[in-house]
Amino acid sequence: MKQEIVTTQDGSTSIYLPEWNESYHSKHGAIQEANHVFINAGLHFVNLSKISILEIGFGTGLNAWLTLLEASKLPLNISYVGVEAYPVREEVWKVMNFSTLANEAGLQNNFEKLHESEWEQWKEITPNFKLLKKQMFFQDIDFVQEFNLIYFDAFGFRVQPELWSEQIFAKMYRALKPSGVLVTYACRGPIKRAMQANGFLVEKLPGPPGKREMLRAIKSAQ
Repeated sequence: MKQEIVTTQDGSTSIYLPEWNESYHSKHGAIQEANHVFINAGLHFVNLSKISILEIGFGTGLNAWLTLLEASKLPLNISYVGVEAYPVREEVWKVMNFSTLANEAGLQNNFEKLHESEWEQWKEITPNFKLLKKQMFFQDIDFVQEFNLIYFDAFGFRVQPELWSEQIFAKMYRALKPSGVLVTYACRGPIKRAMQANGFLVEKLPGPPGKREMLRAIKSAQ
């Protein structure tokens, strides 16, 4: 599928798929959206010093990279599993400008490490951030109570509704530890109902710029 590099409104780059009229990130700002949805509403909300994270849609590596930055600042100890069916090609991820915008020494090197690490193998990116990338379809996920937090960053309901089904969220519920949290940029009624059908407590939150609302889903403590 053809991919085009685009610049979003906060200056950060993203990937656009003209065949689907779909982007990897919000046109209003890739970094801005990722920080709002996944870091602020997810990572900071969980508020643990040792966190196990599952990302549904590793994509450009932006969410993993922002999480790595937070791990070094706070500091946190993070085990991060990124699932991706179709990894972004090297010539594409190399032109993403996330670390350039951050303007801090060493950050580009860590972003590259995320992408250059072998698939299906744990890799220590920094002393407090280790990464496992798994190339697989989301429908094949079969984790059981392994994660405190899920970043659900699949392509949108409009183009891939099958990724937002009750069956998928059953897998997400099972993958989370008790009291685990799932955050996503989406907020459609069918998505919320699919989450609730699996036992999630679902709340609507203010969305990032350009989007009115997003969802956060919490697994029961039992």
